[in-house]
Amino acid sequence: MGQLKPYFPKSRGKPRVDDRRVLSGIIFINRNGLRWSDAPAEYGPPKTLYNRWKRWSDMGVFARIMTGLAAEAPDDKTISIDATYLKAHRTASSLGLKKGGADV
Repeated sequence: MGQLKPYFPKSRGKPRVDDRRVLSGIIFINRNGLRWSDAPAEYGPPKTLYNRWKRWSDMGVFARIMTGLAAEAPDDKTISIDATYLKAHRTASSLGLKKGGADV
């Protein structure tokens, strides 16, 4: 988390909820394809998770984290991000497709 701290925006005014806990909650939700309201209580209020995800996304925080960490890697190491972990949206089953992929 120490490596990530410089990428997060500075807190202004009232101290905010722990960035580490919120980031863990955001990752958990996205990794498991859950709704924000289904977040386990250990990560804090779902509204906080969503608001922070939205704000950080709009500010480019996640993109800066990825490019920053890749730039910090030694030259002799290859950095890759695994984008093969995908989930179908829960409404995908209502698109009128048969199991074989042919239209109904």
